[in-house]
Amino acid sequence: MRVALVDYDSGNLHSAEKAFALMGRETGAEVFVTSDPEAVRAADRIVLPGDGAFPACREALNAVPGMVEVLREAVLSRGVPFMGICVGMQMLAEIGHEYRDTTGLGWIGGEIDAIDALGLKVPHMGWNDLTVLQPHPLLEGIATGDHAYFVHSWQFLVRDPAHLLATADYGGPVTAVVGRDNIVGTQFHPEKSQDVGLRIISNFLRWQP
Repeated sequence: MRVALVDYDSGNLHSAEKAFALMGRETGAEVFVTSDPEAVRAADRIVLPGDGAFPACREALNAVPGMVEVLREAVLSRGVPFMGICVGMQMLAEIGHEYRDTTGLGWIGGEIDAIDALGLKVPHMGWNDLTVLQPHPLLEGIATGDHAYFVHSWQFLVRDPAHLLATADYGGPVTAVVGRDNIVGTQFHPEKSQDVGLRIISNFLRWQP
């Protein structure tokens, strides 16, 4: 099984590659970083990370010739398991409002809006407990109260509650995990979330949607 981490110059991929490779050795997965759409097309699983502002990440993804088209074909048409991380998860939305309105991939209904932290410091940065809302293979072995590492100022407001798998509390519920069909995404960084994050990565590599 080959797992592609998409490199589009929007984030440090080293820690993500290291964590996925570690779990890959347990599951027999070969993990590789690539900016080549044809390598992504041939992958058995696809991971889209992302750090920074939504518009910049979206523009950077668009700037890789053929990448968005290959992602759409692989994930939507062929059902290749897909995981978005941080802004990679936010880009699953239909639109983001950070700095200016920017169209997302539109794979999960909803929008990206500022966190209303009710006086708490923004960005939401550091460890926070997860609240698991519904069972999903990605969250097998993960329970409410387990904690993950967040760094973000904007959040995914998911339209369909069926696509909201877990939240964290930061001045109110903040989307932590989304999913539908063969698509999942985490707002937190699993590669920085120690045992919980490694379990989620392992679950993704074993997942058969």
